[in-house]
Amino acid sequence: MTDKKINTNQTAAPAAKDKPAVSASKNSASNATKAAPAAAKQKKSGSKTGWVAIALVLALGGGLYYHGHQQGLQQQQQVAALQQQIATMKAAMQADQQQTISMVNDELSTAQQKVEQGISQQQKSIDSIQTAIADLKGQEPNDWLLAEADYLVKMAGRKLWLEHDVTSATLLLEAADHRIAELNDPSLKGLRQAMSNDITALKSVTVVDRDGIVLRLNSLENSIDNLPLANAILAKAEPQQNPTVSQSVNDWKNNLMTSLKNFSENFITYRKRDGSVVPLLSPQQDFYLQQNITNKLETAIAAVYRDQGQVYRDSIATAIKWSQQYYDLSSPKTQSFIAGLQQLEQQNVAVDYPAKLQSQALITQLVNQVLRNKMTAISEPVAAKTTQAAPKNVAPAVKKAVEKPIKQATATENTATKNKAAVTYTTKEETK
Repeated sequence: MTDKKINTNQTAAPAAKDKPAVSASKNSASNATKAAPAAAKQKKSGSKTGWVAIALVLALGGGLYYHGHQQGLQQQQQVAALQQQIATMKAAMQADQQQTISMVNDELSTAQQKVEQGISQQQKSIDSIQTAIADLKGQEPNDWLLAEADYLVKMAGRKLWLEHDVTSATLLLEAADHRIAELNDPSLKGLRQAMSNDITALKSVTVVDRDGIVLRLNSLENSIDNLPLANAILAKAEPQQNPTVSQSVNDWKNNLMTSLKNFSENFITYRKRDGSVVPLLSPQQDFYLQQNITNKLETAIAAVYRDQGQVYRDSIATAIKWSQQYYDLSSPKTQSFIAGLQQLEQQNVAVDYPAKLQSQALITQLVNQVLRNKMTAISEPVAAKTTQAAPKNVAPAVKKAVEKPIKQATATENTATKNKAAVTYTTKEETK
């Protein structure tokens, strides 16, 4: 500021050269005396302001430097603490990993030992099973004959009650009795007696030719369309006596009236009938009649296979009744149709089958005692060895032991990373 004032005075001096010399000399003397104290005052005030500004700048710089230095020291301490924490965590993780690896190795070695023991036990079980199979192969064929007889008796029961095939059931029981006879065992006399009773009971059952009955019903059903319908059926007329002419001459009047009456009846005849008249059937009614008779025969066919004797007889009786009522009885076709139905009506389609087979329960009990007890005795030791040889499932324990330390280490590392990022962000903010 002092320099600027001085420069202004220096530039102002040449401007005064244009004035007259006398005035210049006077003015220069007066100006010189006035400018000397003003310049001194301006120089002192400018120097004071500069020193104050310099002092403020130095104080502000020193304060900022001190504050930044303190913040830097704190951040360095935090970073050092975090590094120490990370190092501690890494050491803990390494220790946990080593412990986990050792534990997994121990578990694997234990599991391997158990698996090896299980394999050896399984091999022993296989050897024992092979020995048992060899023992079974070496036994007498009596057991196989007994099992075959049991199967044949069960098949006879299925044929009898499910299919109502008495012939096949009888043959199966005879085959089973033949197998028991081959055993030549006196202790099986009761079983053979029961089989003989069952065979006798089945042979006494009436064998119904179901297929033959059904075929005959189908043949009659196909002939319904060819049956001729009957004409209108009138009630019977009352019997009338024709008057006769006497031989006496005295009865000439009566004889004359009788002759005239007989002569007139040749032209007009009047007869009185009591009863209902059955009219002719229309073509539509004829169709319905044929369908109704066909349905009755179909019902009879179904009753044959279901052993429904009463339904069978009722259906055929209804078909006979309708045929006699609406068809021409003088036709040979109608007579043959009705005769065939009457013959089939006498057939017995209901059969009383035995409620149970005596031999079935006896042979089942015998098979349980002889065969299944042997198989149970063989299978129980094998099952016990297999249960002992079964190794425990160590895979879940090993997996859990491996995953737990890894999860802990991952969580710790993530926490340390977040803390380090927070410190770095704070440092950047303070620097700004």
